[in-house]
Amino acid sequence: MDHLSPEEALQGHFTSAEPGFIWGKTWEYCWFKGTVILPKAAEGKRIVMNLDAGGESTVFVNGKAFGNYRAAWVDEPHQFIEDNCLAVSGKEGDTYEILMETYAGHFYPEAPTGGCATGPVLPGAYTDPKKEGARCVLGTSTFGVWNEDAYQLFMDVDTLGRLLETMDSTTLRAAKIAKALEKFTLIVDFEQPREARIASYKEAREALRPLMEAKNGSTMPVFYAIGNAHLDLAWLWPMEETHRKTERTFAAQLRLIEQYPEYKYVQSQPAAYEMCRKYYPELFERIKEAIKGGQWIADGAMWVEPDTNMASGEALIRQLVHGKRYYKEELGVDSEVLWLPDTFGYTAALPQILKGCGVNYLVTQKIFWSYNEGEQFPYHYFTWQGMDGSEIDSFLPTSYTYRTHPSEVNKIWKNRVQVQDLDAFLLPFGYGDGGGGPARDFIESAKRQEDLEGGVKVKMAGPLEFFHDMEAQGGPANTYVGELYFSAHRGTYTSQAMVKQNNRRCELAMREMEMWSTLAMNKGMAYDFSKADALWKKLLLHQFHDILPGSSIAKVYVDAEKAFHEILDGVEELQADALSELTDQKESQAVTVFNSLSFPRKMLVELPAAFANGAKTVDGTAVQVQKIGDTVKASVEVPSCGAVSLIPAEGQVEEKAVAVERCDGGFTMENSQVKAVINEKGEVISFVLKESEREFAADAMNRFHLYKDVPRMFDAWDIDSNYIDQEIEAAKNVAVSMEADGLEGVLKVTGEISNSTFTQYIRLAADSRRIEFETEVDWKEMHRLLKAGFPVNVYAENGINEMQFGFVEHPTHRSRAYDKDRFEVCNHRYSALADGAHGAAVLNDCKYGISMNGNALELTLLRAGTCPEMCADNRVHHFTYAFTAWEGSFAESDVVRQGYELNVKPVVASGAVPTFSALTIDKENVILDTMKPAEDGSGDIILRLYESKKAAVLATVTLSDLLQGEKVYLCDMLENCKEEISVENGEIPLNFRAFEIKTVRIKK
Repeated sequence: MDHLSPEEALQGHFTSAEPGFIWGKTWEYCWFKGTVILPKAAEGKRIVMNLDAGGESTVFVNGKAFGNYRAAWVDEPHQFIEDNCLAVSGKEGDTYEILMETYAGHFYPEAPTGGCATGPVLPGAYTDPKKEGARCVLGTSTFGVWNEDAYQLFMDVDTLGRLLETMDSTTLRAAKIAKALEKFTLIVDFEQPREARIASYKEAREALRPLMEAKNGSTMPVFYAIGNAHLDLAWLWPMEETHRKTERTFAAQLRLIEQYPEYKYVQSQPAAYEMCRKYYPELFERIKEAIKGGQWIADGAMWVEPDTNMASGEALIRQLVHGKRYYKEELGVDSEVLWLPDTFGYTAALPQILKGCGVNYLVTQKIFWSYNEGEQFPYHYFTWQGMDGSEIDSFLPTSYTYRTHPSEVNKIWKNRVQVQDLDAFLLPFGYGDGGGGPARDFIESAKRQEDLEGGVKVKMAGPLEFFHDMEAQGGPANTYVGELYFSAHRGTYTSQAMVKQNNRRCELAMREMEMWSTLAMNKGMAYDFSKADALWKKLLLHQFHDILPGSSIAKVYVDAEKAFHEILDGVEELQADALSELTDQKESQAVTVFNSLSFPRKMLVELPAAFANGAKTVDGTAVQVQKIGDTVKASVEVPSCGAVSLIPAEGQVEEKAVAVERCDGGFTMENSQVKAVINEKGEVISFVLKESEREFAADAMNRFHLYKDVPRMFDAWDIDSNYIDQEIEAAKNVAVSMEADGLEGVLKVTGEISNSTFTQYIRLAADSRRIEFETEVDWKEMHRLLKAGFPVNVYAENGINEMQFGFVEHPTHRSRAYDKDRFEVCNHRYSALADGAHGAAVLNDCKYGISMNGNALELTLLRAGTCPEMCADNRVHHFTYAFTAWEGSFAESDVVRQGYELNVKPVVASGAVPTFSALTIDKENVILDTMKPAEDGSGDIILRLYESKKAAVLATVTLSDLLQGEKVYLCDMLENCKEEISVENGEIPLNFRAFEIKTVRIKK
C-alpha cells in the first residue's frame, strides 16, 4: 500500500514468480523485477518488450523511469508493444534491469461494507480490501526483435485504407488508392521465410510510395496536431495512483520525443508536475531539459484543471497565480493558454480573470457534448466575451482523445459545427483520462498526413503557434457573449455534498485568515508564507474537475475529507497567531468580535458563560444578551473590516425583539422588519415585509420536493429534465415546536423524507429580513433528488444567479431550446427573482444547484447517485439556506451583503482591542472580496474589490492608519503594478465598470 521509490523497493525481499502467479488486493501494488540480456540475434535490431504483470504498471529500466504499460482502467490499453522499445539498435550482451510497480486496481461502483442504508451490497460493488481475495494474474513477459519493415508497411496501408474510407469512391484519387491497395495484397506473401517476407514488404512500400507522396491542392485545411495526455488527477482511481500515472505517461512521452524530433507534446497542470518532481526527481529533470528543447510544451496556466463553476473567484485567481508561478520558476516558461479540455462549463467571469493574469487564449472541448438534445454550441474558433466585456480568443476541439488516423481527422473536419471563417483546426491527440498520451502509431500516422492528397494537412505544432498563426490571418470572426453553459452534467452542482461544503468552508477560512494576518503583519507578526502557500495548493488541488463536482469513486472523497480538515486545522493555527497579535490578552474576560466584511454588520454571536448576565463594549456601550439553555448570544454591531471588544456586565435586560407565537395551524415569527407564518409542516405560508405590507409567499415556501432521479447516461454527473415529472412524497410525520424568542426566534422542525430523517431550525434574528433554515438530514436514499421550493409573488422572465464577482441571468421559462437547456443552473451565495419594484432571494451556505420555474426558486439540496460511488451522499448532512425579500430594484437590494453574511460567520477571540475599522467603501455595490499579504513576501498589502450588481460606479475606498502605505497602485491579478493611484487622507478613488474586478497594491 506504501508509495516506495525504486531504490526502496529494491531493498525489499523478492521471490520467484512464474506466469499464472495470483496476487493483489484492492488498492494494492506489487513490485516485479527481471533482467534482459540481449543475444547475438538482437545486434543492430530494434528491441521491444511485451510486459504483462496483470495490472497497470510503472516501469523502470536500468534505474530510469521508462513509462507505462496496460493503462486500461478507462479505455483500451494505452501502450502497445512497439512503444516499449528497449533499444533502437541493440548490441549483443547489453543488459537491462527491468523493475515494475503494478497496480492491482479496484472495483466500482463502491458501497460501504454491509451495504447502503437502503439495501445490501450490489454485485460487483466495493468490499473490504482486507477481506477480498487476490484478483490479478501474472502473464507472460517477453522481449524480442521488432520487425520495423512490417510496421512501416502496416502504417502505409492503414493510412491509405482509412483515407479511402472518407473519400468519394467515384474520384480518381479513390480509384488509384483502391488499385494500389489491391496491388499490395498481390505483392506481399506472408506465408514464406522471413527474409523473403521482408523483401516483399519493401517491394510493397515502393509500390505504394507514389500514392503516399501525392500532394494536396491549395485549399485544404491545416490541422495543428499536438500530443496530449489528459490526466485526471483523481477519478476512477485515488490520487495516490495518479502519482504513478505521471511516471507512466511522462516517461513514455519523453521516449517518443527522443525518437521523433518533429513531435510536440503539451502537458498541463503544475500539480501533476509536482507529483512527478516529488516521486520521480530524475524524470522531472529530464522533462525540464525537454522543455528547453522546445518539444515538450509546458502550458495550461492553472495549478490544476479545475471546475470553474463552483470554485470561488479568488480561488480561480489563485489557480492562475500558483500555476503561472510554477511554470515560470520551476519550468522556465510563461503560460499563455488556459488548457481545460474536460471541465463542465465555464463561468462568465473567466475572461476577465484570465486577462488579469496574463492568459490570452482558452482551449476546451466538452461544451460540444449535447447527448440530451441540448442546443449545439455554434463555434470552434471565436472571441469569448465575459460578463464585464473582457475578451479572450478561444478554440474548442470536439475531443481530447483523438487518434490521428485519416478516417478520424477527416471526419472531424467534415462534422465541424463552424463551416465559415475556419481554415485550420487544433488537434490534441493521444489517450486521455487515465493519462498515457499518444502512442507511436499516432505520430507515424500524423507524419504521413503532412500533405497527403485527399485529406486534411496535419502539422505538428503547439497551441500557441496555432493561435498566433490564426491571429496573423485576422483572428476570430465571431463573438460569443456570456457564460459557456454546459448542457449536461448539471448534477455535478450537487453530487457529493460533503466536498461542496468543505470547499466553501476552506475558501472562506483562507479569506478570513489572510485578512487578519495582513493586519497582524502591520503590528509586527511574522507571517508563515510557506504554510499558507501549501494550504492554498492543497485546496486548489481538490477543486480538480472530477473531485469538486462529485464525479469520483468513494476513496477519493475519503481522502478529500481528510485533506479538507487538514486545511481547516492549518488555517486555524495561522489565524490564531494573527488574532493573538491583534488583541490584548490582559483583559482576561474580554472577547473580541471580528467582522471581515467590507460593510458594517449587526450579528448574533455566541459568548462565554461569563456574559450570561449581560455585556457591554470596552467603551461602555450596552449590548443586548439572550440566554437560551446553556448558550449565551449577543447582538453586536461591528464596523467594516473591523472589530469590537466586549466585557461582561450586570443587569442587562433581554429585549423581545423577535416574537414567536402559536397560531391556528402553526406559528408566527415577527420582528421589526417582517412577519412570517409557518405551518404545521415547517413551511412558510406567509412572509410580509412590514414597510410595504407586501405578501411575498405565492404558495408554501420551504416546501421539500422529492423526485425520482435516474439519469439516462451518467449517474453522478447528470440531472435529466424529466425529473420534474417524477415527484414523489417528500416530508412526512412532521412536528414543529418553539425553541426560543427574544433576540432570535427559533422553531424546531423534525420529520422524515422517504427513508431519511431531518431536523430543521427556522431562525429569525432581531431587525433582520432574512429567515434562515438550519438543516440536518440523515440521508439514506438511492436515485433521489431533494429540493426546497420558494414560490414568490414576483414576476421575472430571468432569474439572477450569483457567480464569481457578479451574477448571470438565466431564464425562468422554457420557451426555446436555449431556455429548456437551463432547467438546472449553478449559483453561489444567492439566487433572486426581481422586477423594478421588489424582489426575493434564496441564499445558501454550500449549495450550488438551483432551478427557477416561473415564479419559484427551487434550491437543490441533495442527490443520491449510485455510480461511480454506490450510495453516494448516504451520511448526515448539515447546511443552512435562507429566504429574504426587499422593496425596490435589485440594484437597491442588500442581497449581495445578505449572501456574504449567511456564509461568513463572525470570528470571536479572547482578548480586547479598541474598536476599529481598517477599511470602508462608500458604495454598497462595491465589495472587498480579499485582503492579503503580497505573494512576493514584501509586506505589501493586496486588496481585491469588485462591482457586484452590474452597475458602473465611482467608489471611494478609505483606508485607516492600519492599512496606509507609502504608495498605492492598481495592479494586475498577478500583483504586478500597472498604475499609481493618487491618495489623499487615505481615500482611494476607483472607477468600476459593471462587474469589474480591481486589484490594489499598497506599498508599505
